[in-house]
Amino acid sequence: MSSKKIYVGNLKFSLKEENIRQIFSVYGAIQDLKMIYDRETGNFRGFAFITYASNEAAEDAVAQMNGQEVDGRNLKVTFAEDKRKEKQP
Repeated sequence: MSSKKIYVGNLKFSLKEENIRQIFSVYGAIQDLKMIYDRETGNFRGFAFITYASNEAAEDAVAQMNGQEVDGRNLKVTFAEDKRKEKQP
């Protein structure tokens, strides 16, 4: 399944949005970047969702970045799944 939205996991907790944009904008125009924070502490949880302007950019990012080391951590990069759709009857 091809999508414009990808999941990026195992990110270093100290990364900022600018850092993530810089790393992933190489593959194409980023429409949206959502970093996920803990509700109670407000700390970054180490994963984010990136929406690209094109399916091709998302495919390139997944193909090139999955398993790549960034700041000493091997990233997990996959196509994002919409969990909300799965829960609906």
